[in-house]
Amino acid sequence: MAGERVLIVDDDDRLRQVIDEYLRSEGYLTLQAATGPEALQVWQEKQPDLLVLDWMLPGLSGLDVGRRIRQQAATPIIMLTARADEADKLLGLELGADDYLTKPFSQRELVARIRAVLRRTRPDVAVAAADVLRFADLMVDLAGHTVKIGGQEVSLTATEFKLLALLARHPNRVFSRLQLMEAAVGDYYEGYERTIDSHISHLRRKLGASESLIATVKGTGYKLVPPKG
Repeated sequence: MAGERVLIVDDDDRLRQVIDEYLRSEGYLTLQAATGPEALQVWQEKQPDLLVLDWMLPGLSGLDVGRRIRQQAATPIIMLTARADEADKLLGLELGADDYLTKPFSQRELVARIRAVLRRTRPDVAVAAADVLRFADLMVDLAGHTVKIGGQEVSLTATEFKLLALLARHPNRVFSRLQLMEAAVGDYYEGYERTIDSHISHLRRKLGASESLIATVKGTGYKLVPPKG
């Protein structure tokens, strides 16, 4: 959607300017910050629609910036990182980032991911108020965008919620990574299928004792299954 405001946070002045110019050419409004404290200040004052947030920042790391934002709001975050290790990527998702992008990256891919994240984090408007899914101890309220396990609410990102909602709508049905990706993102772009594994891994941890409800089907994908025992 044209006119959405993106806050670009990176201490590399040249990269930040390149991203800024490209996003503006694609119709986005842009804001900039070069340090962690500056990012928080701009976010609080301007309330952007999305952050492109570098991992390594002076003053306050991108991870800490993301954590502080997540304590107050659900502003979408795309984490930029030079770290390719899966554990680091999972850590970024764990703090509440909606996606990550490993440097170096193309500006076209960044824009594709921005569009995808903004699309999937917008509230669904066509959900019936009574549309509540129940499976074992799991309750997914599609209208209220809430999830409860054994009556206790679980905080999920927009992507995690969409993935769980799809699985809960069709228990025991196997979904491929591509199908899950399309449900969560709406578009295909190279490299995102494996990001689904990261989101599923984090979702399982959030479900705690009920994590076994999401079963891996080797070589295929995932499905929601009844609890064991």
